[in-house]
Amino acid sequence: MSGVITAKWTIEDYHRMIAAGILDDRQVELLNGEIVEMPPEGTPHAAYSQNAADYLRLLLGGRVRIREAKPVTLRPNDSEPEPDIAIVAPHSVAVYLQHHPYPEDIFWLIEYSDSSLKKDLEVKTQIYAAAGIREYWVINLKAKELIVFRSLKVAGTDSPTAAGYQSKQTFAGGSINPLAFPDVSVSVQQLFS
Repeated sequence: MSGVITAKWTIEDYHRMIAAGILDDRQVELLNGEIVEMPPEGTPHAAYSQNAADYLRLLLGGRVRIREAKPVTLRPNDSEPEPDIAIVAPHSVAVYLQHHPYPEDIFWLIEYSDSSLKKDLEVKTQIYAAAGIREYWVINLKAKELIVFRSLKVAGTDSPTAAGYQSKQTFAGGSINPLAFPDVSVSVQQLFS
């Protein structure tokens, strides 16, 4: 059909659907105002992401809160994705009872990708950059590599833009220091073990 216009949903619309139970039996997330099905989580995806979350908790301790497959609210583009791992500010439970983490609460996000690789590299990269998330990691399970998107200090700015991230690096081994915690060395291999 030509000329078809897709209805866009706001975060408030999405929350009303959740509260009404309309989405109870669906694995979905809100991306750019569209409700998108999430593929089922395979065994390697579940095992690796759980191990990585445990590893990051040990490395970062009380400096952060690690949220696994929980929503983050990104208002500028009406998105509420559910990244596999969100490293966020260690606010009290009372704060997160009021709202999911906003961009200013997020240190960095991690997605484990197998069947969702295209969406994670194309759609979510743009959403996260437009929302001002400074660092985003995609772990490609097929190639066993870590792809890191970052915004670095360039021309007086250190924020990503709607056009995307300022740097992209791929790692098959070694270690990486997150922008928010330059004193912490994260083993790339540990993310796959």
